[in-house]
Amino acid sequence: MTATATPPPELHLPDLPEVPVTLGPAAEPGAVRDHEPWAQRVRRWLSAYLPLLLMALLALSTWWLVKHTPGPTAPAGEPVVRTEPDYTMHGFGISRFDPDGRVALRIDGRVLRHYPDTDRFEIDDARIVALSPQGRRTSATARRALSNADGTEVQMLGGAQVVSQQGAEPPLQIEGEFLHADLRFERLKSHLPVTLVRGNDRMRAGGIDYDHLERRIVMHGPVRSVIGAGGRAPLAASAPMTAHARSPDPRP
Repeated sequence: MTATATPPPELHLPDLPEVPVTLGPAAEPGAVRDHEPWAQRVRRWLSAYLPLLLMALLALSTWWLVKHTPGPTAPAGEPVVRTEPDYTMHGFGISRFDPDGRVALRIDGRVLRHYPDTDRFEIDDARIVALSPQGRRTSATARRALSNADGTEVQMLGGAQVVSQQGAEPPLQIEGEFLHADLRFERLKSHLPVTLVRGNDRMRAGGIDYDHLERRIVMHGPVRSVIGAGGRAPLAASAPMTAHARSPDPRP
């Protein structure tokens, strides 16, 4: 039996209608545009040139921002230190307490001025009272005083007077136009003439270096002493401390 190949089906397209075509002269350039409405021409112009206008506007705004943006700031220099007081107090009183809550230092005065450049205080008509843990009371007065930030170091100027007493022993009084007190180490010194008074004894010296913890007084000459009535011993022997007298420096 012999197989016979089947031919593929034929594709029949429908007949298309005939369309008459007439060839004439080419239209003049711009002939159609002359008859376009004005609004349509504006829209066509905007669609053709609007991207270019937007790019030009963007470039112009970028240039303006770059021109008016502030440059990097210069590194800041050293802060200006004020040589004038940054605050002042009148009729003030300051107290400092020890860890047990007891008053360890009291500073009063008529006017207080704080100077930020040195972090120091200037006090007019200063009155200072310090109490040591051993019960020693030290009071000081002066027409003017310069103190560090925590009040532990005080320079007293003009009519300075320091009175120190512990228990029932006679108080020790030191007077002068300048006294430098270090309350932390209980030291008092001066390069100007001072007067020491204890009971009926009085002593004048050209300067002093008093160390209470070391129980030592160093007096700079010239030194003059007046022994009180009743034949009491001089100041250096009336207290359990060592006194030294130094002659003034012969160098000019």
